[in-house]
Amino acid sequence: ADISEIAIDGAPHHNAAPKHKSHLRQTPQNDVHDVVCVGFGPASLAIAVALHDSTIQVGKQQPTLQTQPKIAFLERQPEFAWHAGMQIPGAKMQISFIKDMATMRNPRSEFTFLNYLHENNRLVQFTNLSTFLPRRIEYEDYLRWCANWFQHLVSYGEDVVDISPDSQTMGSDGVTTWTITSRNIRTREMSFRRTKKVVVAVGGHPKIPNAFPQQHPRVIHSSQYWTLSSRVFLDRNAPLKIAVIGSGQSAAEIFNNLPSQFPNSKAYLLIRGAALRPSDDSPFVNEVFDPDRVDDTFSQDPSVRAEAIRLDKATNYGVVRLELLEHMYDCLYTQRLQYGDNEEAWPQRLLNYREVERVSDLPDSRLRLHIRNDTNKYRVARASTNETLDVDLVMVASGYRRDMHEQLLQK
Repeated sequence: ADISEIAIDGAPHHNAAPKHKSHLRQTPQNDVHDVVCVGFGPASLAIAVALHDSTIQVGKQQPTLQTQPKIAFLERQPEFAWHAGMQIPGAKMQISFIKDMATMRNPRSEFTFLNYLHENNRLVQFTNLSTFLPRRIEYEDYLRWCANWFQHLVSYGEDVVDISPDSQTMGSDGVTTWTITSRNIRTREMSFRRTKKVVVAVGGHPKIPNAFPQQHPRVIHSSQYWTLSSRVFLDRNAPLKIAVIGSGQSAAEIFNNLPSQFPNSKAYLLIRGAALRPSDDSPFVNEVFDPDRVDDTFSQDPSVRAEAIRLDKATNYGVVRLELLEHMYDCLYTQRLQYGDNEEAWPQRLLNYREVERVSDLPDSRLRLHIRNDTNKYRVARASTNETLDVDLVMVASGYRRDMHEQLLQK
């Protein structure tokens, strides 16, 4: 196997027991907190790191906080995880490791990616790679390493079900405290915490297009690809037919990985547009992610902000890293050499101008995709047709819903 296909089994050993512990103190549940963070992913982790750093002296820099904040983190997952379902062997980060939990704010922090490498005796070897883009599996391990510092502050397995203002504390200045209600996923026990400030950082939830069944064992969202496909109920060596839906990085990575997971399969990548498009990480455009842009963006008129986000969409949404695009094109070209121009014989095909309109079940438990082919709109002498494609599995890389904060705050 190619070295890029070799998986790292399980969590790294050094994360089994925390080596470090933040000096931030645990707050009794009945105390009024300064801040409670709902969710403990990278956003809340960055807050924890910043609070840790702000209460200690680093070099000649004096602490910016003179008292310990009363803080707590509530996380639905049983342990820290970051894109666990997309830890595909060989997949790399799309941004520089310098944009880690601390470097941009304070390169002397203990929580920099370089210090993580140093602590784990890999700094010299990583330097020899001459890259700013670590493998995704290593970056997740870095985030876990950071998260382990704060285990005493995080309540894992807690599902926040309500965030409500305390009516008795509402005055001319608005709400002064909030009550957060959470449910323990294992015991179903309810807990209540009061806090002056709330940070809602729950991330996105997998989005399945309406054309597809929302709960089906053969329809897998990209966020669950690596965890579910490795335990899939089908014979992995069987001549399966697998459809991948989407035109972004996740869809491309899954399509590229399928021959390793299912070596005798036929894979189809269905996209609505003409082609997969590269992500824009050019230096001028990349300034949109500069730290000093945050306040500017937040303070913009909503219509101005929406237009700016639309213009910068190619930095991250519905686009693919150029390196992967070139690799995929090379693979498809190699198929043309091996199998000729009859694409029906190819193990992998990219089907553009396609949109799935509905899905039906077949008697043998497979799925039939009913597809609209809009090729005629763009190519001469090509008729628009309605097609069907019978498949054993569908991998849907259709992004995420980001409305959970609205549900929590709807009161």
